[in-house]
Amino acid sequence: MKRIKWIFGLAAMVVTALACTGGTKPGLAMSSGDKPANGVAVKIDNFSFGPANITIPAGTTITWTNNDDVPHVVTSDDNKMFKSKALDTDDHFSFTFTKPGTYRYYCAIHPKMTAKIVVQ
Repeated sequence: MKRIKWIFGLAAMVVTALACTGGTKPGLAMSSGDKPANGVAVKIDNFSFGPANITIPAGTTITWTNNDDVPHVVTSDDNKMFKSKALDTDDHFSFTFTKPGTYRYYCAIHPKMTAKIVVQ
């Protein structure tokens, strides 16, 4: 009985430690804040892009990660500049913005999901 209590206690400590550190999956670890090492992270969650409005310098890479339980597609308004494949849960898509301008995008599966990137 003591051994079972010890195992459950150890399991509780591991779960608590993961919760306190964010418990990220290998390959998805983020550095300071929500920025990946080489750019900016956008989370797809609850049928929205977050943050929905971003201003970045030219040359910045944005990485979108789908945290929803349903697929999403990241598509530029012109359907030419960038378009991801259908992103399942935990899938990600990256694009590097090289030219200044305002770029609006949406989810091709859920067109009411929209966002904007301003490149300076």
